[in-house]
Amino acid sequence: MITASAVTGALARRLIDRAAALAKARAVMTARGGDARKWRKASLLWPLFGGE
Repeated sequence: MITASAVTGALARRLIDRAAALAKARAVMTARGGDARKWRKASLLWPLFGGE
């Protein structure tokens, strides 16, 4: 049997902090009337214009 032990508290905390930051950014964008579809389309087209 394989067993593993790891300290996951720090990883969980970072993931929670990152999720909270994303939620705040989404709330700000929604409050400003932003549409996420616009940014998804832009990210798909970006390589066509030489941006990396």
